[in-house]
Amino acid sequence: MNFEPAVSALEPKLIEWRRHLHAHPEVSFEETETTAYIAGVLNEMGVDAIDRPTKTGLVAHIYGTKPGTPAVVGVRADIDALPMPEHNDLPYRSTVENVMHACGHDGHTAMLLGLARLLQDAKDSFCGEARLIFQHAEELPPGGAIELLRAGAVDGVDAMLGLHLSSNFDTGVFGVKSGVLTANVDRFDVTVVGKGGHCAFPEQCNDPVLAAGEIVLALQSVVSRRVAANEPAVVSVCEIHGGTAYNIIPNEVKLTASVRSFGDGTRKLIERDAEKICESVAAAHGCTADFVWESGYPSVINDARMTALASERIRSRFGADRLLTIGCIMPGEDYSYFLDGRPGFFVELGTRNAAKQTDRPHHNPNYRMDEDALKAGLQYEFDMVQLLLNGNRPWETDA
Repeated sequence: MNFEPAVSALEPKLIEWRRHLHAHPEVSFEETETTAYIAGVLNEMGVDAIDRPTKTGLVAHIYGTKPGTPAVVGVRADIDALPMPEHNDLPYRSTVENVMHACGHDGHTAMLLGLARLLQDAKDSFCGEARLIFQHAEELPPGGAIELLRAGAVDGVDAMLGLHLSSNFDTGVFGVKSGVLTANVDRFDVTVVGKGGHCAFPEQCNDPVLAAGEIVLALQSVVSRRVAANEPAVVSVCEIHGGTAYNIIPNEVKLTASVRSFGDGTRKLIERDAEKICESVAAAHGCTADFVWESGYPSVINDARMTALASERIRSRFGADRLLTIGCIMPGEDYSYFLDGRPGFFVELGTRNAAKQTDRPHHNPNYRMDEDALKAGLQYEFDMVQLLLNGNRPWETDA
């Protein structure tokens, strides 16, 4: 791959920043030390236009001096970690019990810090403002993006860029899709209430555990029998809580499910049918079901012209073999909120390398990152900012 000398020279710092963040993770809405670290690194670079529009979000502004029609391009990285343990035996493994960067956000942040360094040193290469958004709380709806949006962090931004590292693709491969990319992200909570009692006398009880078990199974029919076979959707029950002892039938059991879908019609169908199933199955066991639906992140929709610009830039810089056209993906992204009223593009960058054990899925305690991808991501972001801020607003021209 073809890297500029300035990008290659930054690779040791990218790894240093990423490993520091990996060793010191913080969960959503609690990224106080993470934000302080980011601010410190930016200050050392000489970036002095830094805003703190939310408690743990940070926005840096870097202004170019190239002649032309100025514009504002936003580039976002998420900074939060996950509430889960790390099982990797690494010198920079998480030092915080039951908190881990298992989704690549430490890498996203390191690349955006690298971009700040490059732009700070090359202000004559772009026209207008590069707005670098270090976003908190991507992992926990309602999420940090909508907080930053409401706080004015993207006011005046003309176009947006975003990137996510992914163990679904080989290291250095860019997964590109125009139009709808990510799924809607919703959840629902169900409290199944029955009548508890002694396990030896189940006939005296209305067992919410049995009802909850049948609800979990019945919910799978929503996707398999109610949603069209060519329409992607997922309903996953991910939490079950109930009971206090091995010999007591409890009064209630609580379920939490995650829903992924594309399109408002499917979204509404799942909500309607899931509620009906929960209530009906519970009633068949003499129980009740309190169903609460919570709408989450909408789909990321990539602008067609921005997709074409990014695809050509990736092809010319890295080669056609590094550009992969992908389909819709089921994970959600609150980056979608930043696309309200402006064009944007979000790309998937591969980190999969079986020899380095970086082929584990995200949100797994053994997740690892191939750090070779960091340099590729930084080069891509640097190229795109210079392209979009070339003084001609290229996303407004015909492809």
